[in-house]
Amino acid sequence: TTINPWDVMLCVSGTAIACENAIVVAIICYSPGLRTPMFVLIGSLATADLLAGLGLILNFVFQYVIRSETVSLITVGFLVASFTASVSSLLAITVDRYLSLYNALTYYSERTVLCIHTMLVGTWGVSLCLGLLPVLGWNCLHDYAACSIVRPLTKSNVTLLSASFFLIFIIMLHLYIEICKIVCRHAHQIALQQHFLTASHYVATKKGVSTLAIILGTFGASWLPFAIYCVVGDPDYPSVYTYATLLPATYNSMINPIIYAYRNQEIQRSMWVLFCGCFQSKVSFRSRSPSDV
Repeated sequence: TTINPWDVMLCVSGTAIACENAIVVAIICYSPGLRTPMFVLIGSLATADLLAGLGLILNFVFQYVIRSETVSLITVGFLVASFTASVSSLLAITVDRYLSLYNALTYYSERTVLCIHTMLVGTWGVSLCLGLLPVLGWNCLHDYAACSIVRPLTKSNVTLLSASFFLIFIIMLHLYIEICKIVCRHAHQIALQQHFLTASHYVATKKGVSTLAIILGTFGASWLPFAIYCVVGDPDYPSVYTYATLLPATYNSMINPIIYAYRNQEIQRSMWVLFCGCFQSKVSFRSRSPSDV
């Protein structure tokens, strides 16, 4: 069987995703200090992206080594569940950041822990259910006319997944707009207390808003093309269109650990401890809170 170069690129992407996120998962599991709600959610995101990376690798192996309809269904279901958990974890992180600013005085409480655990159960429960749908019969193995651009998923299946993505994207957009308003309001209140807006406050506010724009822009640029094509595309169209929109979507899982984990100074310190063992820091690491957008 001739190997499709696009499948090779997806496999390479999956390998990079798995390696990056495996490090994040190892760091969070290894470090007892990283047990706060923020890091639990980052760990959930890294786990979902790690599974997505492994799913891309397995999909390549089973496509060219073990050709089986059953294995194909399981692999596709695994990928659907993993990427759904990844996108849902991003939403959970956004909600957490919003709550840390909106309810700053009561954020560090048992209620917040319960909220985080509820979001995690919901995230992985819904993702598992969506991943099981193809395996339980919602597939087009015996009805080609019902197939979507992602075989063996049906058109109605990918429409549901796309609609879920659009809903999550809209909710995240709304929450990040609210976060920007809160950040700017806090900066203005500080300026009023000090009777002027210092350059540092302006720079910090601008940096925070820019970071939010980068986060949402990266997420949208990665997933929107594929989600839109899932709705408007046809299985008779050249497969290159599917690959060309799916590949950038996988890059989101590659970028997530950089945005949400490796930039965090607590994780940076834990990484030095994990890999060096004898970390002697002369640098003052500042503990970041979820509100550090």
